Amino acid sequence: MSRHLLILIVAMLLSACDMLGLGPDPRIAQKEADAKAIGAACRNGLRNIEDCYTLNKGVNKAAIYAGWLEMDAYMRENKLEGQRTEMAQPAATPVEEVIEEPQPKANAKSADR
Repeated sequence: MSRHLLILIVAMLLSACDMLGLGPDPRIAQKEADAKAIGAACRNGLRNIEDCYTLNKGVNKAAIYAGWLEMDAYMRENKLEGQRTEMAQPAATPVEEVIEEPQPKANAKSADR
């Protein structure tokens, strides 16, 4: 009887493995959703997919493409036009001017010694 009870308890514990944190990492799903949003924003901004890849290096290209395609289908279905985006030019950093102080001249008296 105890053997059957032990097997039943072990089976119940193993069936609840999601509670142990062995499920999929939610950060992976979040990164994929972010990449799809980037792709959709690129399509809405009338940016081609290659430019989108270039501007977002290190982001999952397949998810960017999926988001781009979804937005493309949505825009075609609803006859929407994209909005041309302009990239803001980075503010010009002021150039530091280096001012060198003149070296003090040695006294003629100390130079003779």
